[in-house]
Amino acid sequence: MKQDVLKLFSDYPQYAFLFSIGINIIIAVLGVIPSVFLTAANVLFFGFWPGTLISFIGESVGAFIAFVLYRFGFKKNVQKNINKFPAVNKLLQAEGKEAFFAIISLRLIPFIPSGIITFTAAIGKVGVLNFLIASSLGKIPALLIEAYAAYEVTAFGWQGKVILLLAGLYLLYIILKKKKNQ
Repeated sequence: MKQDVLKLFSDYPQYAFLFSIGINIIIAVLGVIPSVFLTAANVLFFGFWPGTLISFIGESVGAFIAFVLYRFGFKKNVQKNINKFPAVNKLLQAEGKEAFFAIISLRLIPFIPSGIITFTAAIGKVGVLNFLIASSLGKIPALLIEAYAAYEVTAFGWQGKVILLLAGLYLLYIILKKKKNQ
């Protein structure tokens, strides 16, 4: 997928920035597609810092648009059934500082799907501005880690090889753990 995006950027360099933002919005709204391939394409095409900044802008705008769409599209339907799940209901009732720091904390974890955080916040009581600021601030460290990893893996220096080795070991651990539990 990264190669397809890079080809698109190369074929239309004058629109690459807009394509990147648009793809990020689609990823955010769908909520289940990881954005790491787009971050890698941005870093490779635009350079490390500009590519990371473009990914940050795209992810922030995408999260905001997804939040608004989720809030107006799902909130009423979900709130009818939410009382059946007290633990989720408690999370969804978070407001103000509590919600702000919860969103930042969840965004700091790079491998939690962004869509889950956005969806939960959208159907909860979090204000739009509170969400936008907390979500954007929380994305910075995770995005830097993602951009650095993508850059090093594609450069395939010793750090990229270590990242791939650790990712492979982690994947092997998950597979073995699943087999053991079955």
